[in-house]
Amino acid sequence: MLSAEAEGYVKGVLERNQRILAKTITLVENALPSRQQLAREIVEHLLPRRCKAVRVGITGVPGVGKSTFIESLGMYLVGRGHRLAVLAVDPSSARSGGSILADKTRMERLSAEENAFIRPSPSGGTLGGVASRTRETMVVCEAAGFDVIIVETVGVGQSETAVASMVDFFLVLMLAGAGDELQGIKKGILELADAIAINKADGDNLEKARRARREYENALHYLSPASPHWNPPVLTCSALNTVGIEEVWSTVMAHQRKLEAVGELQAKRRQQSLAWMWTLLEEGLKERFHQHPAVQRRLPEVIAAVQRGECAPTRAASDLLFLLDKDSDI
Repeated sequence: MLSAEAEGYVKGVLERNQRILAKTITLVENALPSRQQLAREIVEHLLPRRCKAVRVGITGVPGVGKSTFIESLGMYLVGRGHRLAVLAVDPSSARSGGSILADKTRMERLSAEENAFIRPSPSGGTLGGVASRTRETMVVCEAAGFDVIIVETVGVGQSETAVASMVDFFLVLMLAGAGDELQGIKKGILELADAIAINKADGDNLEKARRARREYENALHYLSPASPHWNPPVLTCSALNTVGIEEVWSTVMAHQRKLEAVGELQAKRRQQSLAWMWTLLEEGLKERFHQHPAVQRRLPEVIAAVQRGECAPTRAASDLLFLLDKDSDI
């Protein structure tokens, strides 16, 4: 049975009220335990009401033009009748926890579209710059009828594995003409990619982009693809001139059809649900550890001892975890 407060949120989301949608996502991102309990109630009721959305993760090196690319792709999709939600994860300040949240200003045309919803979310210092509640936010957006979800990450770093674990298609944007294209590119990024798109392939940069495309295609021959049923293509595009955008989306849809036909997409979604469960479990255990009365009493003393060099970190961790064994009510 839904509480009256939760019912208002659920009703607003299902009616596609963007103001209520934004408030619901703010609630989901709220770290207060009392608000998290309400958020869980809402997400559980929205879970079976989701539409079948295409989930696309986009990452890329700084300066690659992710926002311009997403706006061009978004305008293309909206123009063809899709409803698009963009979850743009911004880097949080290490001191204040605040974030730049500038993606809406960088996507002025797309943010003005009725069938587009752009949500900048602070990463909160989580691994790889993927907001800790991105999965819940995706559920809320899908329940609101958005049939394409784009998750934009901070940039190439530790975010690849995190974003790949929650999307259907993982796109890596690259630049040409910025030195040796393969220098410093992690093998893991290319292995996770369902496609590579070399952006800014226009003007004097066009030939460099074509050369970079050949280099990446050669590199991919030596790597294991993310799926045994899909060979990641290397594409070129110009987000500024909206060239190659249609080809990128056609690639996403071809990937979707291929994986659905062999049952891999369904299996991937099931695996993602398990990954979501384990993430929540680990977060919950960490939270309960810090809330445990015995830990709260001993922690300042143990921290001071480690800082003074009087206690080894391994011994300190063992002693703190042993406190939980003394009290089964964690």
